[in-house]
Parts: sequence; structure tokens; C-alpha cells
Amino acid sequence: MNNNRKIIFATKNLGKLKEVRNIIGEKEIELISLNEFNNVGEIVEDGNSFEENAVIKAKHVYHLLGLPVIADDSGLVVEQLGGEPGIYSARYAGENATDEDNNKKLISKLSFFPKPHRAKFVCSAVYIDGKGIVKAQGEILGQILHEPKGTNGFGYDPLFLPDGYDKTTAELDMEEKNKISHRSKAFKSLFKMILKGE
Repeated sequence: MNNNRKIIFATKNLGKLKEVRNIIGEKEIELISLNEFNNVGEIVEDGNSFEENAVIKAKHVYHLLGLPVIADDSGLVVEQLGGEPGIYSARYAGENATDEDNNKKLISKLSFFPKPHRAKFVCSAVYIDGKGIVKAQGEILGQILHEPKGTNGFGYDPLFLPDGYDKTTAELDMEEKNKISHRSKAFKSLFKMILKGE
């Protein structure tokens, strides 16, 4: 494997970038986010699943920049809401919704249902390098709280209580979270397959 191999990570989310850099911990791999490029523009994620959206993102960026790309799509799936917010997790409360907006909408919709609010975080990660496509998935089970707790993480982390824990994913430090998270499971599996295929 070449030293300092560059792979583009198809995201502009700095929280996610930091998390995945921490997960892979591979000194030989340098992840570059889309913030480093001016010509990518908005990517329309119009797939029907996390995996389809991840593939759409990876292919778009690969065709544009011609460098190996990893991409993921992830979100929250809540049983009582028939799988919502699902692939719309990032824009649950509207196109330009903040994490707080999305969390408020989720709490509001769940207020009509009895506890516990069973849910899972799902992450689908893909890698494209022109020779093929590698796919991996990870998930973490838990439940949704009515009050946000913790300031670490992003998205729905302050509301998500993982099974077997008394802290939300926003109360865990990054090292703890990366031992159990859906994104950690997906990316560890993905990078294992990428490195094996070298």
C-alpha cells in the first residue's frame, strides 16, 4: 500500500469527517472532504435507500474528480413512525433544517406514542475507485428519549440511548461512541475490505 494514499470522503459535514478519521485511524490513508473542492456542487440524493444514496454520492464525486471515493448515507429509523425519518434524517424538518429542528420534530411526532420508542441508527458506506464498488453496512439499536442529553456528536445523537447504556450517543466521548456506532461498524468493515483488496 502506498504511503499517504488519498481518498475523497464525499461529505461536507465536519463532524462526520472527524468521526470517520478517528474510526479508521489508518496513518496511510488521508481522507479529504468535499470542502477542499469548489466544483462539486450539490449532489441530489434521490435513492430509495441508504445504500442507493451512498452509491449516488460516490459515483457523482468519482466521475467529477477521478479519485477514489468513499461515501456514506446514514440515518435514524424509528419503529413507531414506520421507519421515519430514514433516508430523510438530515432534512426531516425541511431542506435547510438544523439538527435542533429535526430533533424537535421527532420528539413532537413521538409524543403521541407510548414509550419506549425503539429505534436504530443505520449507516451504509461505499467505496469506488474505478475498478469496482465495495459496500458495507452497520447499525446500532436503542431508543429515543424526549429530552436531549449531551453535546458531543451531531444529528439525533442527543436523543438516542443505545441498548445497554445509560448515556445517549451525545454523552459518550468519541472513542466510546466509535466502539459501538453504526458508522464505526460500517466503515471498519469497509476499510477492512478495501485494504484486503489492495
